[in-house]
Amino acid sequence: MRSAWIAGVVAAVTIGNATMAARAAEIRLAEQFSMGYLQFNVMKRDRLIEKYASQRGLRDFKVSWQRFNGPVAMNEALLSNSTDIVSGGVPGLITLWDKTRGTSFEVKGICALSSQPFLLNTANPNVKSIKDFTERDRIAVPSIKVSVQAVLLQMASAAAFGDDNYAKLDPLTVSMSPPDATIALLSGAGGISAAFSVPPFQFQQLEQNNIRTVLSSFDVLGPHTFTVAWTSARFRKENPELYAAFLDAVKEATAIIAADPKGTAQSWINDSNSKLPLEMVTKVVTASNVEWTMTPAATMKFAKFMRRVGTTKNEPASWKEMFFPEISDLNGS
Repeated sequence: MRSAWIAGVVAAVTIGNATMAARAAEIRLAEQFSMGYLQFNVMKRDRLIEKYASQRGLRDFKVSWQRFNGPVAMNEALLSNSTDIVSGGVPGLITLWDKTRGTSFEVKGICALSSQPFLLNTANPNVKSIKDFTERDRIAVPSIKVSVQAVLLQMASAAAFGDDNYAKLDPLTVSMSPPDATIALLSGAGGISAAFSVPPFQFQQLEQNNIRTVLSSFDVLGPHTFTVAWTSARFRKENPELYAAFLDAVKEATAIIAADPKGTAQSWINDSNSKLPLEMVTKVVTASNVEWTMTPAATMKFAKFMRRVGTTKNEPASWKEMFFPEISDLNGS
């Protein structure tokens, strides 16, 4: 199975090389549905990649943005050279790092974007903990088995039921984007009784009186990286100026979020075409358990668990093995 997968990667790389040679200078970035990518919103608004690329002599190029629901399609886009830099939860990075390790298309992390909790919310009054879910319940996650929420549910299940039963609740999960899951949970008509969600949608859910939190991901891991950006070693090698410009842009965007959280919240609303009130979104940006940071946190906890239960074949010696060296001086974990 692994050899077949790698053969597919090699084929994708061959096609990708031809595509890269044929296209004009461009950097294509992918994100998912949540407020975990605020640096990207700021980078779009203020044209920060263009700013730092221009300082390096790059002017005739395009910056484009894409949005995916879950890591599977996004990672496939990276492997097929349909995008250049992707972002999401830590398991998405670990999965691709594990599968491409030692190949010509090795994938590693660039930097973290934020640290904040995922919340598992439910409308079922009988569910006080994950042990109370039954076969009648359905739990919405962006992608079954592989999304960060699905992996967190497995980690919580391993803690509650033992490692041998880490997948005990997997049959209850259904794939649904956070916006759609929120609509379904709030209306009661979507066939789901719980959602492992993301901000701001998880807080929007909690505004309805019959919905409450069953589990926070911080209960499982402690503070951890919420979102991270990753790319291929090939893109980094062949586009050093764009890669460096991206890192500088993330650094400035992170500082802007801290200096102007309200303006950042408005940028997210504008970029997402959201109808949520500015006050609510600003509270998410400035919450005490939210940190906008490029430093990876608790990534090794994810990696050790995924290796222990057999989701991955390799365990990194440290978090630095999964990330490119530009951030190796940070106090990550």
